[in-house]
Order: sequence, then C-alpha cells, then structure tokens
Amino acid sequence: MASEEAHNTASTSAGPSHYEPKPTVQYTSYVALQAGAFGIVVSALQNALGQHNKGAMGIFTRTGGTIGFFAAMGATFAATESIVANTREKNDALNGVAGGCAAGFLAGIRAGSIPVAVASCAFLGTAVGVYDHAGKLAGDRASPRRGKSAGNGSSNQNRQ
Repeated sequence: MASEEAHNTASTSAGPSHYEPKPTVQYTSYVALQAGAFGIVVSALQNALGQHNKGAMGIFTRTGGTIGFFAAMGATFAATESIVANTREKNDALNGVAGGCAAGFLAGIRAGSIPVAVASCAFLGTAVGVYDHAGKLAGDRASPRRGKSAGNGSSNQNRQ
C-alpha cells in the first residue's frame, strides 16, 4: 500500500507532464465574448462601407449576424480545444488543431457547402496547429532578456 501511495504521489507531482484541466465553460465564455467584440468591429466596418439608410443601428440590424457568427466561431473553437485537452489530459498543438478544425467547419457550414466546410476545417486546423506548435518550439528563448534594452540608460553610465 505504501509503495502504491508513493507511486501515485510521484506520478501526480508538478512536473512537465502534469496536466491541469481547463475550465471549459469559463474559457468558452471568455473566448466567445472576445470574438463577439471583434465581430462588433467587423460589423461596424461592414456597416460603414455599405450603402444603406439604416444609420448606426445597421451594425446590429443589417450586419449584426456577423457578431453572432464570430461569437459562435470563438465559442466552438474554445469549447472543442478545451474538451479535447481535458479528454486527452495533454496541453499540446493537437488541441488547437481540433479547435481550429471545428471553427473552420462552422465557417464552411455557414457558406452552405460541405466541401468548403471540410477545406476550412483543414485550413484553420492546420494554421492553428502550426501556430501552437511553433510557440511551443520557441518557448522562453523567443523573448529578449528583460532589463537589457538599449534605452535603459546604462550606456550613459558607462561613458562617465
């Protein structure tokens, strides 16, 4: 029994393979709100560039479907990514691939074509997967050292 407890303690220690479950509802809501906010910006641009007599309310009445669509894509991406990560108990690029594929498929369904949905799934899934994988490869080396910028005044101190 003691060796079993030691094995469980060792396997659940906070090491590189330790997985922390993602809160699916919270993450999905957060991403859906962000995507919806971006949808408002896109809807406002569509409203401003289009010719109509709806005025500023056209953001919601004329092109408001864009807001809901962006929010739905964000929610679909986040929910799928979180569910896949929690099911696999891994935080890697494959979760982003699944989320991107689901969001791309939704975009294709809105276009009204299954072939477009499959192609969008492949494209967006690949794009998000490559982005996630590249971020994991770069790691901590991607950002410059802090406090070593040229404008921190250290060069003036060395000249004196």
